[in-house]
Amino acid sequence: MLTVHQPVERVLGVPVHLLDDYVGELHDRLRRGVGAHVVTLNSEMTMQALESPPGNGSLAEAIASADLVIPDGAGVVFYFWLRGKQVFRCPGIELAERVLQLAGEAGPKWPVFFYGGAPEVAAAASAIWQQRCPGLVFAGTEHGYLSPEEEPKLLETLKQLQPRIILVGLGVPRQELWIYRHRHLCPQAIWIGVGGSFDIWAGRKTRAPQWLQQLNMEWAYRLYQEPHRWRRMLALPHFAYLSLVTCPLVPRHKDK
Repeated sequence: MLTVHQPVERVLGVPVHLLDDYVGELHDRLRRGVGAHVVTLNSEMTMQALESPPGNGSLAEAIASADLVIPDGAGVVFYFWLRGKQVFRCPGIELAERVLQLAGEAGPKWPVFFYGGAPEVAAAASAIWQQRCPGLVFAGTEHGYLSPEEEPKLLETLKQLQPRIILVGLGVPRQELWIYRHRHLCPQAIWIGVGGSFDIWAGRKTRAPQWLQQLNMEWAYRLYQEPHRWRRMLALPHFAYLSLVTCPLVPRHKDK
């Protein structure tokens, strides 16, 4: 659950933690054996949470119950900028990479599990990471196309292995809901939804060039790579509109 010592703000009612050091927070939890569900919040996920059915089991509930919600998207940073708050974006893929590097330094104390992506992608991503961090220990990998009949075996495997870092790449909102339902199986683990990070680590896709990242335009590069996402991207202007109309610092014309 959201912990009281972490400053919590709201983006259109959706909680987000504003910390100086997200990696340090997760490193501390790993050392203490305290698990966490980490959500990497962006504009698209915020809009999905607002539109999700209320109640237990919804995306909004999954985010509200998370232990750490980080400002991943440029839209979230823009929302706080409109309100006079300087917030730095923390891309989820970079946070996950730093956590993996910490696990590599710890060796067998903090085994890792990758779940998600197309067949062979998670395994390929794990092989790349083992080359990058020879000390990294993998408890296992599994692709994200399991049938309902196959999933119980995965859950039992996680329960038995008790990996300390579990990265789930099932896409939004599926990965957040999956972690929300199953995180109790490994209570000491850091669970992070990583979207398409496995594809990038495995070399199947690439991140936006650095200059686009600096301009907070990674979404445009992703749309270029995956044009079928254009309908989902309509959430971005809607988010920007709601950010503006709900901002008390933006002057509005009064009706005459």
